[in-house]
Amino acid sequence: MTSTPPSVPTPVPAPAPTPDPAPGAATSTFQVDLRGLVDLLSHHLYSSPRVYVRELLQNAVDAVTARHGFDPEARVHIRLCATAGTVTIEDSGIGLTATEAHSLLATIGRSSKRGGEHGLETTRQEFLGQFGIGLLACFVVARQIRVVTRSARDPEAAPVEWLATDDGSYTVRELPPEARPEPGTTVTLQARPGAEEWAEPAKVEQLARDYGSLLPYDITFDDGSGGEPRHITDRPPVWDRPFPTPAARRVALAGHCDQLFGFSPLDSIDLDLPVAGVRGVAYVLPEPTSPAHRAGHRVHLKGMLLTDKADNLLPDWAFFVRAVLDTDTLRPTASRENLYDDETLGAVREALGARVRAWLTELAASDPERLAAFLSVHHLGVKSLARHDAELFGLMLPWLPFETSNGSMSLEEFAAAHSEIHFTRTVEEFRQIAPIAAAHGLGVINAGYTYDADLLALLPAVRPGLKVSELDAGAVTERLDPVPAAAELALASFLSTARTRLEPQGCDVALRAFQPVSVPALYLDDRQARQERDRTAALDSADSLWSGILGALRGSAPRARLVLNHNNPLIRRIAALPDAALTGTAVESLYGQALLMSQRPLRPADSTLLNRAFLGLLEWATHSADSREDDK
Repeated sequence: MTSTPPSVPTPVPAPAPTPDPAPGAATSTFQVDLRGLVDLLSHHLYSSPRVYVRELLQNAVDAVTARHGFDPEARVHIRLCATAGTVTIEDSGIGLTATEAHSLLATIGRSSKRGGEHGLETTRQEFLGQFGIGLLACFVVARQIRVVTRSARDPEAAPVEWLATDDGSYTVRELPPEARPEPGTTVTLQARPGAEEWAEPAKVEQLARDYGSLLPYDITFDDGSGGEPRHITDRPPVWDRPFPTPAARRVALAGHCDQLFGFSPLDSIDLDLPVAGVRGVAYVLPEPTSPAHRAGHRVHLKGMLLTDKADNLLPDWAFFVRAVLDTDTLRPTASRENLYDDETLGAVREALGARVRAWLTELAASDPERLAAFLSVHHLGVKSLARHDAELFGLMLPWLPFETSNGSMSLEEFAAAHSEIHFTRTVEEFRQIAPIAAAHGLGVINAGYTYDADLLALLPAVRPGLKVSELDAGAVTERLDPVPAAAELALASFLSTARTRLEPQGCDVALRAFQPVSVPALYLDDRQARQERDRTAALDSADSLWSGILGALRGSAPRARLVLNHNNPLIRRIAALPDAALTGTAVESLYGQALLMSQRPLRPADSTLLNRAFLGLLEWATHSADSREDDK
């Protein structure tokens, strides 16, 4: 455990006066059960025992930083070593005196990084640790911690040994000068039973690389096998290194992304915010992902990995990237395993989102092929962003894909072919109407997908003069070819029967000629028709008071419509049936089939009609078969 210098603390309001103890009252000091406190930390503050390696590195780096502040010419090092059951970290940092060891290593909650203690004036911003509980994290895996330290500030001070066990006891003693000739600190952990895996050399090295690869000092690791120590740090970060060409940089960043996140990115986006003390890169995912998925970004605080699961770093709409960055301004939570969501993080999040948006704008202006490749995978993310950014939406119009009655295309292409655009709110409604709309020149867009309805509502603002409206039954019917008056007059009796049969369903009947011929009937309704149908259903089930109120609300709202296709041979055969009852049953069957094709929810009355029509046709078919047998 090492000591690090203090800084001036943030001013806080003066506490309320503490009342004096009552006369004769005894004053006691809180007692702390170390084992209970370590159990609390391991189960509720820290997510995993792995953080003990971070705390060891953090204290060593802070000690070296303090040594540099005290003696800028000092040569410093940090060495980590692990053998079975033992982990040792040595630094040539500022070290501690015996008094400081008593004060800092054994007082829970006290940190040498607080201002005004031990005569150290270096600012707190230079240090990683801010909570003074680093040694406690080590007790999560250790049964014994031994600290041998010598102060760089007091050349006459003897080396000090601080030895503590997980039962809460410790000893402090001075050692002879030869025990540690140079200033610095060595911390040795003995793993407790059940935690030996966390002291395995391979595990310690992997954790050290994960946490400390971007730390500002050279850190080496020795596994005790006799080989050369291996470097843990890998500075500068790949996004800050010089490369001979942009292509070489892209290749290096792609390799870095594959190593960190396990995928080869579509592209990379620099995240450089010098004013906010943030520098890093965002990698664009090569596969589509759900907008509801919370991305896990890697955040380093002054080079130390804080978390690889930061889900509040970028705006929600930027779910198509994974970011890794280093910061010296954002606040960590108490466990130092995530970012504290405050105003500073909110401002950084907005600025990082602006960088991603600027990258999209640049692609649209300079590299349409890369933009098209990106949008083919992540158009949902761009649509989500464009809902709140009319300028970006206008820029993306030539590229954002939509499902239309003319096939998949951009709104720019579709608007060039149709001055009036209709849309459906459900995928099922679109798929029923799309082939008919295409055959008759009606421009329809499927707005049943995420964000599409919002963007279509914004379209007239970025393309003035373009009319956008929800598809209604009347608009479709008007586009279908009318039947000659003589032919419709000849079918007047059939149409009357059909309208009478469907009147209880709140559905009108129209006769048109349309393509494709294979579709005998088309069921059409719109929002107003559905509202009228719901009002009628409520009227039927309401008492006399509500019946009067709902009846007064009846207006001239359009009703649902069954459009019969005069081009279809089946419709002509049904129209020619001499039996009015059979004709009615056939019309009900056409209505049920068209309703099922539209994939709309069936009301109880619709289910009853379907059953009645099906049984009626079976009865007619079996009756006809019996009659033919009798004739024989």
